[in-house]
Amino acid sequence: MKKSIALVLALFMISVLFVGCAPATTTAPAAEATQAAAEATQAPATDATEAPATGKTAADVKIVLLLPGQINDQGWNASNYAGVVACNEKLGTNMEYVEAVAEADFESTFREYAERGYDIIMAAGSQFDEAAATVAASYPNTLFMLVNGSNNDGDNLCPLFPKEYEASYLAAIIAGYITESGKFGMIGGDPNQAMQDLMAVYGKTAVSIAKERGIADASFNLAYANSWSDIALGKQMSENMIDEGADVMFAYANELGLGVINGAIEKGAKVVGYSSDQTTIDPKTVVASINFDYATMYVWAINNWLQGNLKGHQTIEVGVAEGIYFPVYTENCPKEAVDACNAAVEALKAGTVDLKALFD
Repeated sequence: MKKSIALVLALFMISVLFVGCAPATTTAPAAEATQAAAEATQAPATDATEAPATGKTAADVKIVLLLPGQINDQGWNASNYAGVVACNEKLGTNMEYVEAVAEADFESTFREYAERGYDIIMAAGSQFDEAAATVAASYPNTLFMLVNGSNNDGDNLCPLFPKEYEASYLAAIIAGYITESGKFGMIGGDPNQAMQDLMAVYGKTAVSIAKERGIADASFNLAYANSWSDIALGKQMSENMIDEGADVMFAYANELGLGVINGAIEKGAKVVGYSSDQTTIDPKTVVASINFDYATMYVWAINNWLQGNLKGHQTIEVGVAEGIYFPVYTENCPKEAVDACNAAVEALKAGTVDLKALFD
């Protein structure tokens, strides 16, 4: 418990230090090579050694990624940062990143890098959509590529849309097999459409499996924090849901999600991690996790742009079939949950599951 509380306090202090500070651009260091870039149906994968169709070498291309939080959140921001590292390592880019960009600064930050002649401005999160669309029209020579974005109504708007609801489906299968009470706690950062879809898939799937196991009154409790970084709030919400009967927690809320996990640690509930390998926080609590391999996605996207394959008016969708999401298990995850989740991975790859039918 002392380690848990220490983690919360440490991360909280980190988040406080970043509030109100002007974000600084950072170039990601090189890291060990990630797996080969995945193929996608919207554009053919190409070899990174081919001559770039853009007329620039990878090292000459100016790319920056804007992040809504910090790269040490063990969640969404960390997953996207891994893509920056992978591009620099595998493609030879000098991709930069900016941490903790406040919502009030979205538009001005886009403009700053567009004015400086950046070829690609990426941003991690649908919350950047409106600002990108506002700025993009004034800078036709810059491609705006939003991860989880949905607006492609522009010659230089090309969102990357990871099918996160496939990842939440895998998480729900595990949750459905590890629950004893049939009560599922679910916490999201913000109720945007992508979040609502993945939560609908998770809740309905987890409850269905619990009922198949004989828990007739299985149900889920969903709440949105309207925050991505308030660790203390995440812990409080988690503890409240557990007090109300939830024995398995699920969160998608950046740093706030760390608070959710710490609440589960202190209350003795289980967690299915999401967006990175969160089993490393406490494998007895986070018995399994759905990891996001955005390193593969970023390498694929930037490489295809270099070859001239990615342009505006495209929305690039990727998911389990492209190797973007995969489960991580601990010895505390029961075999039946592992077997069921692995079978679901194969079903998603085969295209035999219609998850959109579960959307609200």
